[in-house]
Amino acid sequence: MGHQHEINGLHEAAAVSPGGDAAAEDDMARALLSPRFDAMRRAHDAAPQVDWPTRKRHLKALQAMLHKYRETFANAIDEDFGGRSAQETDMLELFPSHGNLKHALSHTRRWMRGSRGWANLWLLPARQAVVPQPLGVVGVIVPWNYPLFLAVGPLTDALAAGNRVMIKVSEVTPRFAEVFAAAVAETFPPEWVTVVTGDAQVARAFSTLPFDHLLFTGATSIGHHVMRAASEHLTPVTLELGGKSPAIIGPGARWEHAVERIMLGKLVNAGQTCVAPDYVLVPREKLDAFVATAKQVAARLYPNAVDNPQYTSIVSARHFERLSGLAAEAAAQGATSHALFDTPAQAVRRRLPPVVLTGVHDGMRVMREEIFGPLLPVVPYDDLDAAIAYVNERPRPLALYVFDTDTARIDQVVDGTISGGVTINDTLLHVAEHALPFGGVGASGMGGYHGEAGFRTFSKEKPIFRQARWNGAGLLNPPYGKVFAAMIRQLLR
Repeated sequence: MGHQHEINGLHEAAAVSPGGDAAAEDDMARALLSPRFDAMRRAHDAAPQVDWPTRKRHLKALQAMLHKYRETFANAIDEDFGGRSAQETDMLELFPSHGNLKHALSHTRRWMRGSRGWANLWLLPARQAVVPQPLGVVGVIVPWNYPLFLAVGPLTDALAAGNRVMIKVSEVTPRFAEVFAAAVAETFPPEWVTVVTGDAQVARAFSTLPFDHLLFTGATSIGHHVMRAASEHLTPVTLELGGKSPAIIGPGARWEHAVERIMLGKLVNAGQTCVAPDYVLVPREKLDAFVATAKQVAARLYPNAVDNPQYTSIVSARHFERLSGLAAEAAAQGATSHALFDTPAQAVRRRLPPVVLTGVHDGMRVMREEIFGPLLPVVPYDDLDAAIAYVNERPRPLALYVFDTDTARIDQVVDGTISGGVTINDTLLHVAEHALPFGGVGASGMGGYHGEAGFRTFSKEKPIFRQARWNGAGLLNPPYGKVFAAMIRQLLR
């Protein structure tokens, strides 16, 4: 549930091919990381099979770590953001992390069993099995926007699958990176879990290590570079990217409910959420009503947002300037800005009150880039087919939200679009459902994790064919004659 297109452990510097001093710095960073990786690989090679008691112990230890450091983590994240309430960290990071751990503790033993049965009719009496096996050493690159949840979620899945895990935390949240690294070092031996801190140079070197699987959460533009680096070792990758996730308000939606849930999804963490609604499609006659209702909802959720301690600050001056620039450019190109509060932005404190934008078009950056902040473009449509076509003309989003009371219309949107995930008549919540895989499609990512999907992502599902002592395979041996011909006739019927 994270990223921003400029900084994310790997930032724009990663787009530049290293040369000269940069190449030397890359080599130095890799030299610092390699011993830690090599130690984990040796430990895995010495004990590649990990039993349930060991996995359970690791998951319980992680669970205890979250309880012990709950306040420490919340305070560190608040400090890094320059203002994020402990309540929001509890709701958006601690709660789903705990839920994922409980789910893994309840189900991993069953997932480990795999499947067994008889072979197909012509191969009887042989038997077959699919046995999940730990991959080895898993790498996780964590973004800054949900630094705890997006570290603990993949860590939970990888530990459940029996792996050793190396985590690169973002330099944009340095205080959290420091306390998380210390907490992990206290909780786990370094050959099981280790946390890497450092800048984009370190992140770039991290992505070149020969992991058995690499999970990256971040921007589409950086995903290209991560995948390219991983390809050197044919490292399998899961890319959790971003994009412009639409919310469609259908003609039969419960209006107040729809606007409230869209605004909540947009305003928690001040919109710095990868699955936040990036723009809204509304029936044309409802455009003005959306603006009016959004103002009422925002005032109810976050009264006096700029001075409300429960409303999150923008993470850095750079991000604040980018968001302010997006809004100013859109207005200069003809968009109408509807400030949802009378209080102005405060650049020093990086407090950016929410703004609804109407009259937008594709020539504006705000309609081309993932916003990742409290700006919400609203686009009118004339009929539902037009709304679906609008979504399909653009890169496939990480999330899609549809609001309506008519099942046929909901199915029309769900069946007519492709996205990473869908929540119907709400926002964000599909990410918190542990039985659902989370992942993008196309420009919004590849692969998935969470719950059983995460267990399988970080496992090698090894197929095993067990031949019986007495079997008929020899009937198909050369030299081929009448018996072979009769057998083939049966096989090909």
